[in-house]
Amino acid sequence: MIATLKGTLSLKLVDRVVVDVQGVGYEVLVSGRTLDRLPATGGEVFLFIQTNVREDAITLYGFGGQEEKELFLLLNTVSGVGPKLAMGILSGIGAAELREAIGRRDMTRLTALAGVGKKTAQRLCMELGEKMASLAPPAGGCVPEGGETARVVSGGTAMEDAASALVNLGYPQSVAWQALRAVRQRDPEAAAAMKVEPLIREALRALAQVKS
Repeated sequence: MIATLKGTLSLKLVDRVVVDVQGVGYEVLVSGRTLDRLPATGGEVFLFIQTNVREDAITLYGFGGQEEKELFLLLNTVSGVGPKLAMGILSGIGAAELREAIGRRDMTRLTALAGVGKKTAQRLCMELGEKMASLAPPAGGCVPEGGETARVVSGGTAMEDAASALVNLGYPQSVAWQALRAVRQRDPEAAAAMKVEPLIREALRALAQVKS
């Protein structure tokens, strides 16, 4: 059973990465938030891994921290929530915000997540409300500590806040994150240093360009 991976990031796609560990490439499915916190290809990464084994496939799910992994496992215990939806939920909301939303039974916030309808949101609250307290505190991951790593990870919070603001403006989660990723791809260093308001402005410009 693979529990963690540490190696070189050799490929980044929309929902997965390939981590090279001493010449062996491991394909790992990741949430959008974990993806946004990873360095550019060629950088060193450390991911917590959940290995799912079925008769026809072995799938690796990667997480930037132990808390995100435990949330993924908890989400999968809810009836009607599988790995794909669980990763979608984790792409659309941060760990702390998800715990708060479930604890407060915030149906508006939960149903704003892609793939989460009213019934699924109700099940999340009913089945996970008391379990959220058992989560481990946030643990490190994604990239080594210090230097470039600290700058990229600290930028993740601004990205999350900007995404939430775009959702509040009426944009779907997937569209909001797609626009923010476009901003980062255009100029990763500038985007990593941006605060929430500039990120929102740049994301709105990116969305306007798509529509035009």
